[in-house]
Amino acid sequence: MKVAVLGAGAIGAYVGASLARAGAEVHLVARGPHLQALREHGVRVRSPRGDFAARPNATDDPAQIGPVDHVFLGFKANAYAAAGPMVAPLLHERTTIIAAQNGIPWWYFHRLAGPYEGHRIESVDPGGAVTRALPLDRAVGCVVYAATEIEAPGVVRHLEGTRFSIGEPDMTVSSRCTEFADAMVAGGLKCPVEPDLRCDIWIKLMGNIAFNPLSALTRATMAGICRHAGTRALVAQMMEETLEVAHRLGCRPEISVEKRLAGAERTGEHKTSTLQDLERGRPMELDVLLTAVVELADLTGAEVPTLRAITAVADLLNQQVAAAS
Repeated sequence: MKVAVLGAGAIGAYVGASLARAGAEVHLVARGPHLQALREHGVRVRSPRGDFAARPNATDDPAQIGPVDHVFLGFKANAYAAAGPMVAPLLHERTTIIAAQNGIPWWYFHRLAGPYEGHRIESVDPGGAVTRALPLDRAVGCVVYAATEIEAPGVVRHLEGTRFSIGEPDMTVSSRCTEFADAMVAGGLKCPVEPDLRCDIWIKLMGNIAFNPLSALTRATMAGICRHAGTRALVAQMMEETLEVAHRLGCRPEISVEKRLAGAERTGEHKTSTLQDLERGRPMELDVLLTAVVELADLTGAEVPTLRAITAVADLLNQQVAAAS
């Protein structure tokens, strides 16, 4: 099995190293000092589950890799629309694109039976740009439950979690999914193939939609947001509104708001990826987390006043970040 990892940052390099030690032919696409370290030393993973190292191939040019069986996307969803030139050299007629993203994916309504089948979500796929870059028939969803960070170039610190749930848009358990899942498991990860991955998407989104923008607006950690009575109540309201949108789309995640809050609080003094992006002066990934859900509320008639308010102030902050960069 041949795999290319585009965006071999903390998550991408961790997945690539795990697949490589399982015997897959892995090619990491990276740049800068991180790429140089990957070429010289491979990926070094430091983990409470045991440290390990792997030597996958590393390059900054996907054309040097050629067609692969699976492309694993490790970069943020706001980069997908521009990914076409990177992805194209990696494709053969059966190549899958496994998108490890937060929030609502561009393929959400692809082959989803019901009144919205084939509907394009403008905030996620503006003008169809993402679909052109990442063809829908190649898409496999991935919900990441692992936390990692780049400790130094070529060095990944694994903090917690090893589950990468994957699934087909049409809710089948396909051979292409089971092939990839088997390799992930052989590399020491959990990779269940979920017939209804959309429920996993909403469960994770319940946390991301609230904690990510609020952490950027307040500069607080997840535990800090939970400890403050006012922001805890705000998170709960945002989660309730998110669940209402999910229900109107026919998805009923089997988790309560209080359980989701408790799980977030247990993560401790963790800075969300959105807060980390803000601190580094990078654009925040808000469209797939917030704006898309407000758009889906408009589509289904759900009332989401809290989500609308947070979207407005977070978008203004994002504009200020972009203007300063």
